[in-house]
Amino acid sequence: MTSSYDYDYLVIGGGSGGIASANRAGMHGAKVALIEENNLGGTCVNLGCVPKKVMWYVAEMMESITHYGEGYGLEWSEKPTLNFKKMVENRESYISFLHKAYKRGLDNNKVELIKGRATFVNKSTVKVNDQTLTAKHILIATGGQPKRLDIPGGDLGIVSDGVFALTKLPKSVAVIGGGYIGVEMSQIYHAMGADTHLFVRKPAPLNSFDSIIKKGFMELAEKEGRAVHTNKSIIEVKELGDKHYQIVFEDGSVHDTELVVWATGRTPNTKGLNLESAGVNVYPGGYIEVDKYQNTTAENIYSVGDVTGRVELTPVAIAAGRRLSERLFNGQEDEYLDYQNIPTVIFTHPPIGTIGMTEEQVRDLYPEEEIKIYQTSFTSMHSSITENRQKAYMKLVCLGKDEKVVGLHGIGKGMDEILQGFAVAIQMGATKRDFDRTIAIHPTAAEEFVTMK
Repeated sequence: MTSSYDYDYLVIGGGSGGIASANRAGMHGAKVALIEENNLGGTCVNLGCVPKKVMWYVAEMMESITHYGEGYGLEWSEKPTLNFKKMVENRESYISFLHKAYKRGLDNNKVELIKGRATFVNKSTVKVNDQTLTAKHILIATGGQPKRLDIPGGDLGIVSDGVFALTKLPKSVAVIGGGYIGVEMSQIYHAMGADTHLFVRKPAPLNSFDSIIKKGFMELAEKEGRAVHTNKSIIEVKELGDKHYQIVFEDGSVHDTELVVWATGRTPNTKGLNLESAGVNVYPGGYIEVDKYQNTTAENIYSVGDVTGRVELTPVAIAAGRRLSERLFNGQEDEYLDYQNIPTVIFTHPPIGTIGMTEEQVRDLYPEEEIKIYQTSFTSMHSSITENRQKAYMKLVCLGKDEKVVGLHGIGKGMDEILQGFAVAIQMGATKRDFDRTIAIHPTAAEEFVTMK
């Protein structure tokens, strides 16, 4: 398949999207090289969803024992304690295993791994270390990185990357930010036993999510003793000595803590790529401009994943990368990723699952007579015989005379696993009647979605 170029396909970035696209191109016979200066796997494997999920499982087990153990008749002479250092060691061992697995996958698809940082020379040439490489097609999949607030003391504390460098559980933690990372990390630390406070600038965490998610999250947080502070704008962070900090808020209040974790958004990794020399346009925030086919403004240069700013989720980058390679190297000329109806889970305690439009979105776009909302809240059976009767919250958003399900939202035990199957149904255009004529699995929380009235 090669011509006068060194490669058919040159992929810059060894994260989820880059690896997926490189492997798929290799499967179809393309001569492919992948450029990565750090460990394979990108943010997800090394500093994101994989190590986070390990910690989430640990936190879930600890919280289950604490909240529900006695109610189920479990007895122990001493409550279980967390060996944080051992957990970290085992987590990092698993990540090392994944590095090797990714490398085996590249080798199996004859993808050459080049270690180093890439810089564009022109639209078909990049420089890596002392090498100059050319390719017919080039993919930019360099991901993103955490950012801090530009305030006095904003350089103090750690960002989410630093969370996974800790080998000791802090006694107290202040997490700043009400998005995915902020709510997940704050609940993990709380369940592990740290005195944890979440500070959010807006009226509620997860502010762009459906109202039932925000309502359920806040009610559960209050009932279960999680400290969530809303409408709190930070103006300064002070170091008190011995790695203790004081956070100063716009309303004049202060908060002292052992650890500050910034979860205040991410920024794309485009700096230093010399994109202008290749004719690749970036938006003011640094994100790369792409069309629905992942084409940049430069011919034969493409981009997927977080660096484009379009739904910054690992499975999205993987799907976009694979579809791009199908289009370029397998004759699927009209293949592209549809960014509608993307399911997503927030690994809180309990987890949140959501897909499609929120109630607020449909009310902004459609007349009232076309909208039908079904919702419920109930005590999930997993906690029903315990003193801590944890509620679940679920909602269906439907449109038109056929009541097509255009949104599904829930917070409760098992929502992370429940969502995938319902996402398939919604992707296929399921209606409320389709849900209603599906036999419920009893007793489960999932049955609520097919029995709502």
